[in-house]
Amino acid sequence: MNIIYFLVGIIATTIGTISGIGGGVIIKPVLDTLGNYDISTIGILSSFTVFSMSIVALSKSIKSKVKLDGKRTIPLAIGSIIGGTLGKSLFTLFLEVLNNNLMSQKIQSTILFILMGLVLVLYIREDKIKGFRVNSIWFCALVGTVLGIISSFLGIGGGPLNVIVLIYILGMGTKESSIHSIFIIFFSQGSKLLSVFLSEGFSGYNLEVLPFMVVGGIMGGFIGSYLSERMNKNNIKNLFTYTMLLIMCFNLYNLIKK
Repeated sequence: MNIIYFLVGIIATTIGTISGIGGGVIIKPVLDTLGNYDISTIGILSSFTVFSMSIVALSKSIKSKVKLDGKRTIPLAIGSIIGGTLGKSLFTLFLEVLNNNLMSQKIQSTILFILMGLVLVLYIREDKIKGFRVNSIWFCALVGTVLGIISSFLGIGGGPLNVIVLIYILGMGTKESSIHSIFIIFFSQGSKLLSVFLSEGFSGYNLEVLPFMVVGGIMGGFIGSYLSERMNKNNIKNLFTYTMLLIMCFNLYNLIKK
């Protein structure tokens, strides 16, 4: 069974590194489908795997001298740190109030299905829908906070949402938005894991497959960075589109299964 989780980690993060979706948005519904862990544990497994990938991907980008738009992405990242912490608290409250793991999972799957459908439509129609370029650091911080809350609450890393915001609000291109999305994911998932460590620790979670997923995440970061440098805009756009469709299928299955 460990090999399955390793494969989930490496495939999800390879695709996530190339397209900027991070991998958590793939890991979350796939682990829901496998059904071996509760949603709290799945969220932690996903965050650790994606965080490991983001460290590798960013270090590779720095070595390749990829330039980041720090003036706007740093406020976004700071906002995502705040949002990641708030989202974790909101998720904990959500579980306490609902007190039903299956129902909680189905609510998350429903939200993810709708969000990914919206992201897909906006991404496909990128050339037809006019975005705008925001330079206000305060607005960028606010957007980062909202993205952090959503991604932390859903346990997805927030990659697809980051990409759409970077394209439509910050006016970035497909390839540029991918690496900037990984930059934001690094901070949002790091803050979430730190929040869990300081508040409750990880002893209450069943993390037996974590080493296999983290190794997969690290390898996915290397492989994805290598492939990303050799792929053009259309290749990345097609990968993003087909991945979103696959994610929606997984979420739909998780929604209707008993």
